[in-house]
Amino acid sequence: MPDDDRRELEAGIETDFRQQMSYGDYLCLDQLLSAQRPQSDPPQHDELLFIIQHQTSELWLKLMVHELRSARSLLASDELAPALKRLARVKHIQHTLTDQWSVLATMTPSEYAEIRPFLATSSGFQSAQYREVEFLLGNKDADMVRVHEHDTTAHDELATLLAEPSLYDEFLRHLARGGYDVPAELVERDWSVKHRLHPGLVDVFAGVYNAPEQHWGVYETCEELVDLEDNFQEWRFRHLQVVQRTIGHKTGTGGSSGVSFLRRALDISFFPELYEVRTRIGG
Repeated sequence: MPDDDRRELEAGIETDFRQQMSYGDYLCLDQLLSAQRPQSDPPQHDELLFIIQHQTSELWLKLMVHELRSARSLLASDELAPALKRLARVKHIQHTLTDQWSVLATMTPSEYAEIRPFLATSSGFQSAQYREVEFLLGNKDADMVRVHEHDTTAHDELATLLAEPSLYDEFLRHLARGGYDVPAELVERDWSVKHRLHPGLVDVFAGVYNAPEQHWGVYETCEELVDLEDNFQEWRFRHLQVVQRTIGHKTGTGGSSGVSFLRRALDISFFPELYEVRTRIGG
């Protein structure tokens, strides 16, 4: 068969397949809706809720990673406006994730106690996608990479992210390229180390906040980042509340200290200078 005829036939077959594709085919619903596999024996009514709550969270986290990676890449190429569009979407995802806790909170301590033995050592602490979000936002920790040594794909992805600039790092590099006096040690550094508060960067942001009309794009981005962190803290706090009302101060299924661990996480800041600068505004 001549090449032109073969290409035309193949194109026709592909077009015909697309025309016949159903909603279920496109979304792979057979696989998606068969991925809930309760382990309790005898079956416990609330286990399906627990599984779906966490599976949907993982799907939203996957989208958040996708959007944060894109925003980071756009900042690296000085495309601020589309980067802000990505961050706006991330904020909506965060609200959805936080609202989901209210569904899980309908599970009482007695109901959770019926399914807890079947969770074995599985824990949300082991979510590689959650860790990717934290790394992208700047909460780097090499120990968290080692947690995933059993999963080569997750381990390698996290190791790569650990060594790359975070979203905040790329924002600071964008500012430096734009003529802002960002301290040189923040523009090129060991990206695997968590960013720490730098007084020199607070000075830079103080100049932005004291004359926002002259730095509107940067000012807007700073506030978007603060929104991201506020939303993340709200999600963490809501998580803490749900865990506390469900298991009290028991240890987590993965061996974490449970409520105590979650409470310590509330002290973590991704963008410390953007909070510190508030004491300087108008002062």
